[in-house]
Amino acid sequence: MAGSANVTLAGAGRDRRRPGSDAASAARAQRPLVLVAAAFTLAQLVLVRPGMGLGWDETVYVSQVSGHAPAAFFSAPRARGISLLVAPVTAWSSATPLLRCYLAVLSGLALFLALRAWRGLFPVRVLALAGALFASLWVTLFYGPQAMPNYWVAVGALAAVACFLRARADRADRAALCGLAASAALMAWMRPTDAVWTSLPLLALALGRRHWRPLAALLAGLAAGAVEWVAEAYVSYGGLARRLSDGSAIQGGLGWHFAVTDQLRSLGGRALCRPCTGAMPHPVVMVWWFVLPALALYGLAVAVRARRGAPTALLLACAATAAFPYLFMIGYAAPRFLLPAYALLAVPVAAALGHLVTTTAPARRPLAVTLVAVGLAAHLAVQLAVLENTVGRTTAARRDWSRTADELHRLGVRPPCLLTGHDAIPIAFYAGCSSAATSGHNANSTRADIERTARSTPVAALVTAGGRPPAYARSWPSTSVGGLRLYYATPAAGS
Repeated sequence: MAGSANVTLAGAGRDRRRPGSDAASAARAQRPLVLVAAAFTLAQLVLVRPGMGLGWDETVYVSQVSGHAPAAFFSAPRARGISLLVAPVTAWSSATPLLRCYLAVLSGLALFLALRAWRGLFPVRVLALAGALFASLWVTLFYGPQAMPNYWVAVGALAAVACFLRARADRADRAALCGLAASAALMAWMRPTDAVWTSLPLLALALGRRHWRPLAALLAGLAAGAVEWVAEAYVSYGGLARRLSDGSAIQGGLGWHFAVTDQLRSLGGRALCRPCTGAMPHPVVMVWWFVLPALALYGLAVAVRARRGAPTALLLACAATAAFPYLFMIGYAAPRFLLPAYALLAVPVAAALGHLVTTTAPARRPLAVTLVAVGLAAHLAVQLAVLENTVGRTTAARRDWSRTADELHRLGVRPPCLLTGHDAIPIAFYAGCSSAATSGHNANSTRADIERTARSTPVAALVTAGGRPPAYARSWPSTSVGGLRLYYATPAAGS
């Protein structure tokens, strides 16, 4: 008995040591993922630079929760998730560099958590490479530190698929169920329609295989994330059906549109390709876009042969449904729209690359490693070149908006004030003014309202070079700034 007790006590001692040992081992295993996320954050701060001003859509989202300028018109397709995400900074500070740093750190943390959810489903080295592949795309680096929702849908989708697979495999895994609900809520919080498209394969699989607990968690997350958007539809947009209809109209009418070529044109760094005309980028810029699905399918074939194809197949299915509306249902393109698909495809692509360099015959392995390394280096060089050009061009355009706002202030158009016309929404934010439009997707006022406002408040109409001002502004004094002519009325200037 004494011997048995000693054995038991010794085993208990070993068991007490295991948690610490396991925790240290788990921490070491996560280091590659931590390094990838940290490098992603640092790359955003160095390559995109915190001083880059806010873009058009960013000013709309930020103005909803900022004290710097009145809230801009919030059109039907938009959701308030990104506004709430940036509120901890924008509610008390108008410093764009601070906002960029906050989002860069937050996006790095989100990437780490999304990759970490896949531990045990894929080797850590595959996950680290997948994170590096996704994080090194110019579009990921460019939008990671911006107040835009697409990156957050991407990391939410990546985490949701992992948590779904975990919850499906282990019914007692409450952490997986909570992670699935939280990831689905994040997607729906940012872009409800994107969340639904991305989740379709998960919903179908859960229903088909009767995985009721994952299904309930997924539906609860989608509902929690979308509840504000749905409620706002009835309060401000005439109901859910009307909001969806208005959103479709703003996007050019959802239907059959072959937008693949539009997406190709946007790969050269065009933030919004609408209308999407002009020459295609150089083939070197586009080649990765064709290699990506080919490698992903190869990764699926490898996984199926190894009899572990379910995770890869689900990733590809969700990537396909996430990309489908932006490739075949709208008549324009923006590279950020495909970020969720890129995030989901990164894992099977990384697995395929790993298979190529580890299973090749020993005599040919150095050649395979060299080819993969050279291909990745060339890919990275192209992505960085496109990023540098895009950041430079974008920064210059946003400085023009800032200079226009400064000129308006010099002319006496200061808060409270109202701007209308070309680029009125972003320039109004920079100037601290309201914005108004009498036509188009952002129509929120009438000519009579603007004329009435101009009798007591500084108002400016922004017109492109060679354009004609509104009838009510033709008698106003005007001046040129860059490519714009500013017609302004400052009735309160002398009071």
